[in-house]
Amino acid sequence: MWYGEYNHTLDDKDRFVLPAKFRDKIKSFDNKKFYLTRGLDSCLLMFHSTVWQGLEEKLKGLSFTEGSSRAFNRIFFSGAQEIEIDTQGRVSVPGYLKDFAKIGRDIIIVGVADRIEVWGKKMWDDYYAKNSGNFEAIAENLFK
Repeated sequence: MWYGEYNHTLDDKDRFVLPAKFRDKIKSFDNKKFYLTRGLDSCLLMFHSTVWQGLEEKLKGLSFTEGSSRAFNRIFFSGAQEIEIDTQGRVSVPGYLKDFAKIGRDIIIVGVADRIEVWGKKMWDDYYAKNSGNFEAIAENLFK
């Protein structure tokens, strides 16, 4: 559903504009509600509400008696914000999420199939440099 890597910047109100390809896709949606939350590897995750609902059901099914389930759900859901994209395709990033992802002015927006990831540029550059050289080895281990 979401694909590509895009360089963007936050404005003075901590908003970013979604890539044109994403905005065009969203125009066709009846429901324009999204959720933005803490992600893994110090990025933010953005899900359309239909994907979010399925993810929420799956995570609610984890045992609350298991410590790792409780910890993950608390951190993941406490960071979540329901957002609506404005008419210009802008998304506001709350300060605590900006701090979590170490986001400055420059950001990278990455489409990863069912989600959109928002990265601080330096965090993305570091992540990409660390993992891109292992791409083939990772693929070999995943598709055995």
